[in-house]
Amino acid sequence: MSRRIIQTDQAPAAIGPYSQAVQVGDLVFISGQIPLDPLTMELVEADIDVQTRRVFDNLAQLCLASGGSLADICKLSIFLTDLGHFATVNSIMAEYFDAPYPARAAIGVAALPKDAMVEVEAILSLAD
Repeated sequence: MSRRIIQTDQAPAAIGPYSQAVQVGDLVFISGQIPLDPLTMELVEADIDVQTRRVFDNLAQLCLASGGSLADICKLSIFLTDLGHFATVNSIMAEYFDAPYPARAAIGVAALPKDAMVEVEAILSLAD
């Protein structure tokens, strides 16, 4: 099965040796998104609300670039440097997603690239 690399300037460029997203068959694997502004490649304001919204906005742009939307996400992995932000992230996620919600994991980590507070990776299905 062939792979298709998904790339858009509407989401942050890769900051390492990886692709923004890769499609294999009907599945798209979106690399972890931290709250970088795609224009400046700088981390947005150090507030969990602002950072979480930027991450979901970046994910939405990568979904669009792959021919899908946030509604096509079947699995999310959320990484938080402070699990005390879990309820806030849940609340913001509910603004971006409608039921039925994707499967999800929330993982507490010691640190994230560029000192971000949140990172989210996703798998979406483009199957009808």
